[in-house]
Amino acid sequence: MVKLWVLAATAFACVRIGVGATTEPGRGGGDGAAAVAAPGAALEKREGTFSFTEGPACDSKGNVFFTDQPNDVIYKFDAAGKLSVFLKPCGRSNGLCFDAHDNLIACADEMNQLWSIAPDGSHRVLVKDFWGKLLNGPNDVWLMPELAPGAGQAMYITDPLYKRDYWKRGGMEQPGEYVYWVSADGKTVKPVARDLKRPNGIIGTPDGKTLYVSDIGDKKTYSYSIQPDGTLAERKLFCTMGSDGMTIDSEGNVYLTGKGVTIFSAGGEQIGHIDVPEKWTGNICFGGADRDVLFITASTGIYTMRMRVHGVGSQ
Repeated sequence: MVKLWVLAATAFACVRIGVGATTEPGRGGGDGAAAVAAPGAALEKREGTFSFTEGPACDSKGNVFFTDQPNDVIYKFDAAGKLSVFLKPCGRSNGLCFDAHDNLIACADEMNQLWSIAPDGSHRVLVKDFWGKLLNGPNDVWLMPELAPGAGQAMYITDPLYKRDYWKRGGMEQPGEYVYWVSADGKTVKPVARDLKRPNGIIGTPDGKTLYVSDIGDKKTYSYSIQPDGTLAERKLFCTMGSDGMTIDSEGNVYLTGKGVTIFSAGGEQIGHIDVPEKWTGNICFGGADRDVLFITASTGIYTMRMRVHGVGSQ
């Protein structure tokens, strides 16, 4: 039986999904989220008292962790629906992703670093700079599948520049806003996409062969073929829409965020849209014990929706 997420002793508003999708020119139609949602599913607001929610990621037990970056805190929303503080302060963490051993990889924006946070909340710095110069501000991260037990996982991070009022640094030190590859042992960091205006959302396929990167600055999302050495090849335009966060489901559909959630098939055809009643929808992942709950961070709130499809990784 599929488990429902319920916040005990708390009532929340339930927003029904629309039956008409906003159609992107040249991308065909859609009928809300009916193609991927569970029958009769509704978008449910679970909480709405945050400053700005971001970076949801799911651990091996189905618990979702997300950030409220202005308040420097990572929250845990467990598979039973209980909300708690996991870590505060948290280095102003933004995008998150779990590795194969339930360590939380975090884009720690306060010092422009990449962290690995253990289940007990302790952390170590994975990346603190590139060639001795500060990164712009790691924004989102995706981990490759672990090729063999204990082998570790290479990862990709987007590094756009969004100036923060809490920074005590100077100006931009890197020559551009790039996508970086970090080796599984953490010893090698190299830029693998230099031709994007402002890379942001990022997600890969569970077989580790394809990487999707959103250029939110140019309102486009691209697919790349992942090479054995971590470099990217065969760049193709996936859709004419940028995205803050991304996820992918068990059927290969790709979910983009911004004005709600827009769903594309693996071929780049828009197949659905979920209206979210917030100014901005920041990020998204699948959670729950069966990975069949869509978890959405949107401005001051968090939302969930029961799905027919399932998630395929931490995000």
